[in-house]
Amino acid sequence: MTGCVQRVLMLVLLAAAFGYVEAAIVVDLRAIYDPIRASLYPDQPAGALFPLITLEQLRAAAPHYVRLLIIELGRELATMIMLAAMAALAVRRRGEWIAMFMISFGVWDLVYYVGLKAMIDFPASLLTWDILFLLPVPWLGPVLAPVIVSATLIGAGLALLFEIERGRRVKAAWFHWTGVVLGGLIIIASFCQNNGQALAGEVPGRFNWLLFGAGEVLGVSIFIHALWRGRTIARQPRAH
Repeated sequence: MTGCVQRVLMLVLLAAAFGYVEAAIVVDLRAIYDPIRASLYPDQPAGALFPLITLEQLRAAAPHYVRLLIIELGRELATMIMLAAMAALAVRRRGEWIAMFMISFGVWDLVYYVGLKAMIDFPASLLTWDILFLLPVPWLGPVLAPVIVSATLIGAGLALLFEIERGRRVKAAWFHWTGVVLGGLIIIASFCQNNGQALAGEVPGRFNWLLFGAGEVLGVSIFIHALWRGRTIARQPRAH
């Protein structure tokens, strides 16, 4: 158990450091794009993200800004690969990778927002809207939503590691995987629901908390059932 704790602590340290780096990069990106946004939307308060700069407005400002956007898309993909690789390096037992990835992703995202708050006082509150991700389309929502997802991932990852350390393999059936994936897709759908408005240069409408909550509840419920099922199977006497 001690070895697992050490590996998790090192993973958390790496993910936290990476979250800080991510926040610093975003601060630099805002320094690049905020002057353009201020010239386009002079009535908006300083530091406001919405309305977004449209692709046409970006091209009109200068062609190299579009190239910077493409580079940013590649960086986001590289970030996911790095988090997955960090999790893989921390694995010692079969089945640990997904738990390690959930923990690293959750810590990275939470520290990212803590870093932004410390550096530029963003977000103003947990209900402040943010651009969450850009691939394959922009994901948007109040900061509270990804914070809930990240906290859930950390809790689920730790619970899964605990089961593995106790020698209880979580044997997820097809409907468990289907339910968790479906829950995740529903959450992503809630993040993408307003991207049409945002890409058109409009301020996003109301966030669909009902849709988000449905995905969160479905994913968590299915995960808990998988853990419970694994413990039930482990307690059953083996046939001789």
